[in-house]
Amino acid sequence: MDFTLDFAAGCIGGAAGVLVGHPFDTVKVRLQVQSVDRPLYRGTYHCFQSIVRQESMTGLYKGIGSPMMGLTFINAIVFGVQGNAMRRLGHDTPLNQFLAGASAGALQSVICCPMELAKTRMQLQGLGERKSKQKLYKNSLDCLVRIYRKEGFRGINRGMVTTLVRETPGFGIYFLTYDVLTRSLGCEPDDPYMILKLLFAGGMSGITSWISTYPVDVIKSRLQADGVGGHNKYSGIADCVRQSLKREGWRVFTHGLTSTLLRAFPVNATTFATVTLFLMYMRDDEGAVNDCEPQPAHSSLTVSPQQAQPSSL
Repeated sequence: MDFTLDFAAGCIGGAAGVLVGHPFDTVKVRLQVQSVDRPLYRGTYHCFQSIVRQESMTGLYKGIGSPMMGLTFINAIVFGVQGNAMRRLGHDTPLNQFLAGASAGALQSVICCPMELAKTRMQLQGLGERKSKQKLYKNSLDCLVRIYRKEGFRGINRGMVTTLVRETPGFGIYFLTYDVLTRSLGCEPDDPYMILKLLFAGGMSGITSWISTYPVDVIKSRLQADGVGGHNKYSGIADCVRQSLKREGWRVFTHGLTSTLLRAFPVNATTFATVTLFLMYMRDDEGAVNDCEPQPAHSSLTVSPQQAQPSSL
């Protein structure tokens, strides 16, 4: 029953997070992959403004089908795996919070990688056009099918290594930060400021996680966007890092960071608060311990999040 509740909470929290954060994610991807020689956007605000002006508001939601379908399921896996891992580890310690989160992050990468590949390709489709003259992909599923037909299994898993390198420590830091903050803030069910504290803890957890893994995310986005123009620029991860550093310097690893952090706080605040309140409500109905902090191993965890990150993060 505990795993089922974690699964359901992840689905609901993931859907809420996607709706809030997808426009910021679109901006992040556009900034990460734009050419340094002929940049289309001067910064985060200009990118937002340009997309709305050239492609209308719907341009900000390009590719939302993939994360809406995938992230709800991914969050369910993350919450279920993290909660179950904590129960198996037996002690609710900061180290175990990190290990449980890392294991959840590594496992969900298998689904996250193809999903983000489709999202990235969809977000770059019809770049700068209010109405795409010729759409290469009809939707996220069609995108993956076309990539598979052209490049095979390896093609739809482009960026898998970088996804693993990002998600494994990223989710460990994510859960650890939330655990530390909720304990420090002392949020209790009868606290009138409990929801605000949950929102703050969730938002800061997302920001901390993204800052710690953002350079890897830049490389992942570039590898997954590679080939969109008809030719491949990078032969692999090392080549992508080398070329990016040579052409743009170390600042390349901060491209899109502003929009990512702007997205990370509301998305993860929404996700965490939704999940925590859902679990508290459901477990209260069952007569379980009702607290917004993680519980010891003999009882089920009440909190666990996803920027997307989230992925996702």
